[in-house]
Amino acid sequence: MSRYSAAEIEAKWQEAWDKAGIFQATRTGDKPKYYVLEMFPYPSGRIHMGHVRNYTMGDVIARHKLATGHNVLHPMGWDAFGMPAENAAMAIGGHPKEWTYGNIADMRDQMKPLGLSIDWSREFATCDPEYYGQQQALFLDMLQAGLVYRKNAVVNWDPVDMTVLANEQVENGRGWRSGALVERRELTQWFFKISDFSEELLSALDGLDNWPAKVRLMQENWIGKSRGLQFSFERTDDGDPITVYTTRPDTLNGASFVGISPDHPISKELEQDNPELAAFLAECRKGGTTEEAIETAEKLGYDTGIRVKHPLNPEWELPVWIANFILMDYGTGAIFACPAHDQRDLDFCRKYDLPVIDTFFALDDNTPVAKDAFVPAKSEKVRWVDHFAGLDEATGEEAINTTVDFAEQQGWGEGVTKYRLRDWGLSRQRYWGCPIPVVHCDDCGVVPEKKENLPVRLPDDVTFDKPGNPLDRHPTWRDCVCPSCGKPAQRETDTMDTFVDSSWYFARFTAPRAETPTDLAEAEYWMNVDQYIGGIEHAILHLLYSRFFARAMQITGHLPEKAIEPFDALFTQGMVTHEIYQTPGPNGRPVYHLPEDVTDGKLADGTEVEIIPSAKMSKSKKNVVDPVSIISAFGADTARWFVLSDSPPERDVEWTASGAEATHKHLSRVWKLCDKIAAMDPTSKGQGDDDLLRETHKAIHDVTVGLESFGFNASIARLYAFTNTLAKSKAGHAAQRQAIMTLAQLMSPMTPHLSEDIWAHQGGEGLIATAPWPVADDAMLIDDTVTLPIQINGKRRAEINVPADMDKAEVEKIALAHEAVQKVLNGGTPKKVIVVPGRIVNVVA
Repeated sequence: MSRYSAAEIEAKWQEAWDKAGIFQATRTGDKPKYYVLEMFPYPSGRIHMGHVRNYTMGDVIARHKLATGHNVLHPMGWDAFGMPAENAAMAIGGHPKEWTYGNIADMRDQMKPLGLSIDWSREFATCDPEYYGQQQALFLDMLQAGLVYRKNAVVNWDPVDMTVLANEQVENGRGWRSGALVERRELTQWFFKISDFSEELLSALDGLDNWPAKVRLMQENWIGKSRGLQFSFERTDDGDPITVYTTRPDTLNGASFVGISPDHPISKELEQDNPELAAFLAECRKGGTTEEAIETAEKLGYDTGIRVKHPLNPEWELPVWIANFILMDYGTGAIFACPAHDQRDLDFCRKYDLPVIDTFFALDDNTPVAKDAFVPAKSEKVRWVDHFAGLDEATGEEAINTTVDFAEQQGWGEGVTKYRLRDWGLSRQRYWGCPIPVVHCDDCGVVPEKKENLPVRLPDDVTFDKPGNPLDRHPTWRDCVCPSCGKPAQRETDTMDTFVDSSWYFARFTAPRAETPTDLAEAEYWMNVDQYIGGIEHAILHLLYSRFFARAMQITGHLPEKAIEPFDALFTQGMVTHEIYQTPGPNGRPVYHLPEDVTDGKLADGTEVEIIPSAKMSKSKKNVVDPVSIISAFGADTARWFVLSDSPPERDVEWTASGAEATHKHLSRVWKLCDKIAAMDPTSKGQGDDDLLRETHKAIHDVTVGLESFGFNASIARLYAFTNTLAKSKAGHAAQRQAIMTLAQLMSPMTPHLSEDIWAHQGGEGLIATAPWPVADDAMLIDDTVTLPIQINGKRRAEINVPADMDKAEVEKIALAHEAVQKVLNGGTPKKVIVVPGRIVNVVA
């Protein structure tokens, strides 16, 4: 009997698939298309078990769709620009380009043994000039269409790395890499007009039925639609009125001051002749612009001396303060503060001894606000205090609407709908990114580069011995001629945010070698992505930016109208976790140990370790499992089967050595079963051929349903059960051969190598990867007979086999004739007999 040797069969069948070219996607008209895409990886240099799970899920779908007659597009690329490559260049020398492409080569070599059904002919990296050159062409088209603009903006500035940071790159007020305190700085930046699409991006979420509800909610909250009131406070010094926007106009009676941003025009005007204020504003601008940084920072204020008139009572004057927690890029950069019902305002007022005025109370409590603001849900009914619109008891929602109507009727305010979503700032002051293709000319201003001059390539001869953008100090790269007038000019040295690179790669995969961003004929055929798979951590920005880009590409003629929502279905998978092993270390900090260094809860020297279960894999905590070593020890099919089998794919799965060993043992058992059947006499007859055939069709049905609904673990559980059924079967060779070949087909999306070998061992025609998917016969799913338990006085005493469609009266006769029933009745008649068709017979003696 031969042994299951993953090392031998996996390389063999991968070579066969490559030679046959079965995974290369070609546009044809004779098959329905299916585009499955996993979020492409950053080339860090090593794949991890999360990669294995993510790409195996996509591969299962791709292989199943290929077998069901679809023309499948399943591509792979690399999200290759970004700061880590520059950081590596600073830390270890070398060049980001060499580091990135070296890591890509390493990760490709690690991924290929998994046997993924990827069309590697479409592979690209976002740092390929052929890719970012087309991204530059897209930028120019979007610029011409009015979707890109340039303006001064307050940004997060890392004073050590000397670059702008996105909000998500600021952690606890510090730069994610340098650890330096982030400052607010005003720079000239490039922006995409994503805010123009706020309502469209929001309303279209309702049509994304095949997206997780939690992802749609996260996007809805990020877009942040709100209805409020916009009005102005008249100044007592006859200066320009101060316009505010508020989502809680109902609390206007509780206003204690008007606050303006440090970047408000009034602030900038006042600091020109006031050194004390200038110093205060400089201190404010050291803080970051993220919501987290603003909420956690100490509240700082400065009384401008300006006073304004309350719109409801001109005799009531309010002071105007500059406050560091007010941002210029939301609303109007000015607010009125109601400290009784806003904790941030309350903290500020307590610090600066400003009044706190309750505008409403709980229905059963008149206690004035003290340390904590009273902030009930907008749907909670409260009791109002002398509300100007005559409210007594009402919810916040009712009060807001009443107030807006009241202000509009009185003529001093206007109901306005605003969105939290801000325009997308794409400028980054770093080298390893896509150059922004514009030129700065003294005579012509900002001039788009000509498309025939694309790509604007990054220079290779840069150094990272100093902080800041190497493009700024390159001796020649920025020197060029103006595309408009031909005079000497300078290139833009900012590069694009790496979110840009990943916001349209799905479209490029449809025609990765096209000399334009897309080939419309290919995009028309392959788009949309039928199934997109990736982590929940990308649920907001990446998906939102991709949705914006799809619209922008449709407007600029690079995508068909149907692709305006690029991802028809989205699945967010859980993580792969592992136990953490730790022992006490110096200063109370734990020392972490690799899984291979721990046996039965102890280190080699006998030291017991503390075990923390089911933790996210982390290099810093050493609870990582190297997929390469797992493949080397057990084979790719074991890794693939295990990451899919242990829990539903949307949940975390814990990797255990015992689980991997058990998986390998099961696959070895399947192979032995195949070997045993192949050794049977081809003419042998047996018992239960029809029963095995019926179970085969039931397995086909159940596994198919599981695969088509992302129930991979349910499909695998059904395959375990079918394997047991086949192992116990006494059927003849023909029935068992058909069953083992069907089992191989049903397993093939999860274990393609083993399945391919079983197929060949049983004499299957061609490759199992291209064999038509088995189809269940509905007639075989209905049992001809059923086994009914007989329960007598509440206890199971016997069972009978009867035709599934037998009349209840006939079932009752057979049950009462059973010797076990006759023995209990002892010649008498039962008090009651209840027949539940297909379920049970109850006899009350």
